[in-house]
Amino acid sequence: MSEKSTIEGLLGRALNRDYLSIEEGVFLFENASTSDLMYVGNALRQYHVPNNTVTWIIDRNSNTTNVCIANCKFCNFYRRPGHEEAYITTIDQYKKKIEETFEYGGEQLLLQGGHHPDLGLDYYVGLFKELKSLYPNLKLHALGPPEIAHITKLEQSTHQDVLQALSDAGLDSLPGAGAEILNDRVRRLISKGKCGGQEWLDVMEAAHRVGLTTSATMMFGHIETNQERMEHFVRLREVHDRRPDGANGFLAFIPWPFMDEDTILKKIKRARNTCTGDEYVRMIAMGRIMLPNVTNIQASWLTVGKKVAQVCLHAGANDFGSIMIEENVVSAAGAAFRFTADGIQEAIREAGYTPQLRNQEYEYRDLPANMKQQELDHSTMIVD
Repeated sequence: MSEKSTIEGLLGRALNRDYLSIEEGVFLFENASTSDLMYVGNALRQYHVPNNTVTWIIDRNSNTTNVCIANCKFCNFYRRPGHEEAYITTIDQYKKKIEETFEYGGEQLLLQGGHHPDLGLDYYVGLFKELKSLYPNLKLHALGPPEIAHITKLEQSTHQDVLQALSDAGLDSLPGAGAEILNDRVRRLISKGKCGGQEWLDVMEAAHRVGLTTSATMMFGHIETNQERMEHFVRLREVHDRRPDGANGFLAFIPWPFMDEDTILKKIKRARNTCTGDEYVRMIAMGRIMLPNVTNIQASWLTVGKKVAQVCLHAGANDFGSIMIEENVVSAAGAAFRFTADGIQEAIREAGYTPQLRNQEYEYRDLPANMKQQELDHSTMIVD
């Protein structure tokens, strides 16, 4: 069989939402044209979300602490215990951040932090309960599988028991943070102190059993192979298929390229962010092709910029993510893009779509009346 006929056969199977193998995904990614991948990605997007709407959200990505013992080689944000710049966010600081988020029309706090050796389950249960007591309408999209794994080890407990306690305390949904690449060859080299790939997946399966909506991510473009990227897709797909009846499972998939500015991974491992706009668009399309059971795919404008993200809306993405009132981790490694609420809606319209505000469950929200516009520092934050 010729290469052309093999490509056509695989694209046809993808259009039928067949599950492609790791090897088939690698072959398509390395041999199909960008236009063919975009066509199939967009067709699958229209199957899952058959309209001209592109969703977005207003939330704030704040950090519980910058203290972390995971020592990830791609992270410029963390500080070791005892460092003079180490902090734990106080309730008064949370109050200021949350009230400002409400002013900007947001209702959700994306709350993450480091692997702090002294912050266990009692701390997070107490924090979530206090925040929900102060702000009953606040949505907590918080922590991530590596943090859950860390807390579980501190407590000598189980993932499910920890997640149930956090859910009872007010956790609304679990982000897909810390997935990077779900292959332990890669993880040992870039984030040895974090949970392995299988434990990341185990935490997500436990979250689905508890009834928490989750998202899935991929950070690519460092030391992984195309084979390992496709393995990542297949492992996500399998976990999503095992979700209990009635569970949302992975409601969205968000890929982004490795941001390398001043990272240890760049200095020691010689890893470079070589991901072009074309490669990112192809990865969005491959997300649709390899994850035909996941409804929403988000384009990461924060890391690739407005123009590339707009192209992604024609390659399988149906979501533009958040205006990100605050974001510290990826920005510390070189991501400099920012949007206001008006700006993100205009970018979606420019791409030929209708913007629609959503919540974390991908339910539509009306634009809040009299919402305040975020002011950006345009000397360092751009959207092109």
